[in-house]
Amino acid sequence: MGGRPAATYPRAPRAGDRLLVAGARGNPPVLSIPNSALAGGRGRVVLLYANRDESSVVLRDELRTLAEGHPHRLLVLHWLESLQGLPTVDRLAAVLAPYTGREAFVCGPEPLMDAVEQALRSLGAPGDRIHRERFFSLGADDFDTTTVPRGTAAGDGGTAEVELDGETHTVAWPPATPLLDVLLAAGVDAPFSCREGACSACTCRVVAGEVKMLRNDVLDDQDITEGYVLACQALPLTDRVEITYS
Repeated sequence: MGGRPAATYPRAPRAGDRLLVAGARGNPPVLSIPNSALAGGRGRVVLLYANRDESSVVLRDELRTLAEGHPHRLLVLHWLESLQGLPTVDRLAAVLAPYTGREAFVCGPEPLMDAVEQALRSLGAPGDRIHRERFFSLGADDFDTTTVPRGTAAGDGGTAEVELDGETHTVAWPPATPLLDVLLAAGVDAPFSCREGACSACTCRVVAGEVKMLRNDVLDDQDITEGYVLACQALPLTDRVEITYS
């Protein structure tokens, strides 16, 4: 996975070189920078893209294609929390050390941005070269799975039939409980990141039944027309809803 070029980049930065760090699935503003930087300049770009696991990397194919088209100018590094653990300051510093002389742009959950900034500052990067894209503000650290509810009650709600990674799960869906909470409480390893309707990590598609979303800061009208919803914000409007993550 990834689009990592064969050649490694020298440590010495040059004008126009950039370090980008993005967290969570979707298309935060910082991910638009590689396209414009590669098209309009000569600088090299390193992108560290942090996600919960491999299934959460929704931009994997686009980034691979972009890296293959610029093998000596774009390096994509993937951080998967399921494999590498939490992106702590010390762990990030070890990965980012070769690139601290570059202009840095950071976007994602607030805890990740804080950790990246602390890591870069600990490596001697000046504060005026670290830019944070405040795409959304996260109320809690969602890399910390202790925030996941474990005892959602069924109440008098309906059911959700959910297809995920080739398996079908049928779970009780209380009317006032978001779909993501129901799935996690049932032990289903559903993808998520911000849990605030702002990152699209939990995007899935309704194939039968109806739902409503409490909040949506990322899906457009076409997405909604095609049945896509955010599981962290979806509540049932019908007794039975069928959902797919494919």
